[in-house]
This record gives sequence, C-alpha cells and structure tokens, in this order.
Amino acid sequence: MFKSARMTALAAALLAATSFSAMAEMVYHRGNSADPETLDQHKTSTVYEGNILRDLYEGLVAYSAAGKIIPGVAESWTQSEDGRTYTFKLRDNAKWSNGDPVTAGDFVFSLRRIMNPETGAKYATVLYPILNAEAINKGEKQGEELGVKAVDDHTLEITLERPTPYFVDLLAHQTGLPVHPASVEKFGSDFVKAGNMVSNGAYMLAEFTPNAQLKAVKNPNFHDAANVAIDTVVFYPTEDRGAALRRFQAGELHSNDDVPTEQMAFIEKELADQFKPAPYLGTYYYALNMKDEALAKPEVRRALSMAIDREFLADEIWGGTMIAGYSLVPPGINNYGEPAYADYKDLPQIDREEQAIELMKQAGYGPDKPLKLTINYNTSENHKNTAVAIADMWKPLGVEVSLVNTDTATHYAMLRDKQDFDVARAGWIGDYSDPQNFLFLVESGNDGFNYANYNNPDYDNLMKEAANTTDLEKRAAILKEAETIFMRDLPFIPMMYYASKNLVSPKLKGFETNLMDVHPTRWMSISE
Repeated sequence: MFKSARMTALAAALLAATSFSAMAEMVYHRGNSADPETLDQHKTSTVYEGNILRDLYEGLVAYSAAGKIIPGVAESWTQSEDGRTYTFKLRDNAKWSNGDPVTAGDFVFSLRRIMNPETGAKYATVLYPILNAEAINKGEKQGEELGVKAVDDHTLEITLERPTPYFVDLLAHQTGLPVHPASVEKFGSDFVKAGNMVSNGAYMLAEFTPNAQLKAVKNPNFHDAANVAIDTVVFYPTEDRGAALRRFQAGELHSNDDVPTEQMAFIEKELADQFKPAPYLGTYYYALNMKDEALAKPEVRRALSMAIDREFLADEIWGGTMIAGYSLVPPGINNYGEPAYADYKDLPQIDREEQAIELMKQAGYGPDKPLKLTINYNTSENHKNTAVAIADMWKPLGVEVSLVNTDTATHYAMLRDKQDFDVARAGWIGDYSDPQNFLFLVESGNDGFNYANYNNPDYDNLMKEAANTTDLEKRAAILKEAETIFMRDLPFIPMMYYASKNLVSPKLKGFETNLMDVHPTRWMSISE
C-alpha cells in the first residue's frame, strides 16, 4: 500500500512536471499567405519565404520590430570615403545552430554561391551593386573576382561597382542571408531539409510538411537567445483567407498576414481592435506577355490599362485595403519625387473606356472580332475577385477572358520559368525604399522578374545611367524618365498600391506595423 502510494505520488509529480513544461512552452501559430517554394535563400523570391527565412537566418544586418535596419551578425560597419568599400566587423558570439562560429569566410562563400550561374538564383540581381557580381552571374568572370574579402574571421570587406546609397538595406533581404558552407557541400540542394539545415538565426527548422505547416524551434546558439521569448513558431500556409479568418477567430492562429476583403465590413465591425492595416511599400499589377501577337501592340496594352477602374478595385473588391495605383513606383518612396503617373490618371472612367474601345478598334479588335485572353492568378479570393472584375471591365472592348488559378508556388514558378501565358497577376513589395527596386523589374537582363519579356534599349540605358549617377537629385530625374517610358509602353499594368492587412491577436505582444511589413518572431511573445 505504502509502495503504491509512493508510486502514485511520483506519477502525479511527473504528470505535473510534464503539464508545467507544456504550459511553459511558448508557441506562436502564424498564418503565412502561401507555402514556400524553396527554403534556399539563394533561390527565394517571395515575401512568404522571406517571413520564414528571417526567422531561420541572420544576415550582416537585420530588421528591428519596427522594420528598421539594425546590426545582425555584423555588430558595426564603416564606409570608405569614395563610398565603394564597406568593412563589417562580425560579433564574436555569432554561431551556427550546430555551434560552429559564423565567420567572414561564410559570407564570402554565400555571396559567391548566389552569384554562381549554376546556383540559378533568380534574385541575384539584388546584389549586383557588388563589384563584378553581374559579370560573374552572367558567366563572364570567375567567382573569385567578386568584390568580397575575408580580412580575418571577424572582418568582412565588400567593394561595390559604384557608390550605392541603399546598399546596407539590400543586405537585410533574404538573398543576403548566409548559408552554412559545410552543410551545402555535404548535402547539396538538400541542405534545406529538416535535419540537414544548419542556420544562424533565432530559430532552427524542425519540420516542414508542404501544404500543412512548417515548424521552427528556438536556436539556443543564437547570440541573442536569452531575449527570444517564443520557443516554437509554426507557419501555416493560409491561401484561403476566409478559412484563415475563421481559424483566427477560433484562436487557432495568433496572426495572419492577409484578410478576405469581401468580409471587410465584418472585420472592421467585429475585429477592429485586432485588424492592423498600415501603409506598405508595394504595387499590385498584371504582367502582359509581350511575345503574344496581340499584346505586343502598344495600343492594346494601353486600352487594357485604361479600361480598368482602379478605384472600384481598391474600394469595392479590396474593401478599401488597397489604394488605386497609376504608376509602377509607389508614392512616398525614398530618393524620388512624385512617380511618373499615367497620363489618364485624372480622366473620368467613362472617357477612359471610350478611348480604350477606340484603341482596340485601331488594333483590329472589338465585339465582332474578339480578343481572347487568359488571366493567370495565384490562389486567393481577393485575386479571383479582382480577375473577375477586370474580365467584366474588358468586355466592352471586345475582350473575352478565361481565368486560370494555381497555387502560389506553381504560379510564380510559371512566371520565372518563362512558361506561356497572356496576362498574369503579380505584385512587388519593395526590398528597400528606392525607386530602382521597382524599375529594375523590367530591365531586359532581369530574367527572374521581367515576366513581360520587355526589351527596350532606351529604358535599359537610362537604368544604367542612373546606376552610375551619384547625385541623388540627378539620379531621381533619370529614373523618372525611365518610369515615364515604362508607363508609355506598359509591359506591366500597375493597378493598386498595397497596404499591409494583418490580423493580430491581443495575446501576441511585440507586433509592430511598419512600411516593410516585416515581423521577425524574435521580437514577439505570447501572453495567455
């Protein structure tokens, strides 16, 4: 009897300890609009992947809770007088999740890897300001000629082609995150898998089940681990915004990064204190495939653009969570003045439509000779509703539209791999606050993001001239001239400027809205 009582007491104690441990673990259930197509920071291209990679890795610089650039692996840096050379001092206590020290050599390896043509990094262009980066990426020079040098284990020197005022901001992008050299060399492309991945951020990859969830756990070797409150973050792909809203209401998600806009009235009434809209540096657009015979005609592209009622889309389809847009570069961006708005911006919509119908007639199309187009879009009620509305707006022009929906990863892979399409939904969120980050999208050499197959030597020359201009005022004028050409040629049809639309539970502390809409988990905590 006594022995049994002791065993019962021991079992009770163990159960209590287990329960306490479970209660003590802080788990963040995080809605993330789509599954990552890749967890290789050198092959990434989407915001959804960036949200995850920023938790798993830390670059030379990082983002604060407010979206500001702060020291990361580099505790400090200096710039040469001519603005071309940066010297980064790495912190002594930076470690990989397996305990290896993070060294300057790791960044040399990583930056060479992303520029290696064999890596196939579609986003390598972000780091083209580095000396010889573009030539190496195009196979014209060897990787060893890249302007990066490990002076010693804790000193990294980066030399640029020319002074670049936003260079440090570039390093916060996911393409600037380091890889663990030994893991890449051992596992090849499989270094991204749970069990193989060695990371240096606040979290480590524990498991990834596509279309279900990705789990990351706290990295005890992270240099600021003592101040990281959340033990586990679970990312859920929430392409179905309506289902995500229901999960959020049920308490299954602490946050979600988007909302079903058709339910905005309900959200603003019932969840006003948990809905966190904020200005966001991004443009929502349709890419037009200029290899298509009809879309190669400038009057057709202009007509399609003029016929779109952007105010209706922003206010009615998106519930006021977007802003009608008439330029590729969003207003309010740094190092620029007013964007090069479309010349029909202030024209009444009925007049735009009349002109659009006439332009289509000039191109040989109309109700009696319809133009058949397909709109491709990635899964989202918002994108679907937008496409349906635009198809209706194009009917008076004699345009017959078919809609094709695929998941986000498949959609963007289709665009990047230059598969055949007519019109495709896309969006661009600024990686740094500078007009170049939007205008570079349609440079002829930008295979990864020039979805329209646009090729205009005058445009390319202006972009090159701007890149070689250090006077910010003169540079802005050159970029404005380039955007004016873009708005004339319309390889993309800009339609709206983004606003971030986060749902945030009152239990989630430390979440701060910001222009970049970046929210590293390391700054947050959960209170029950």
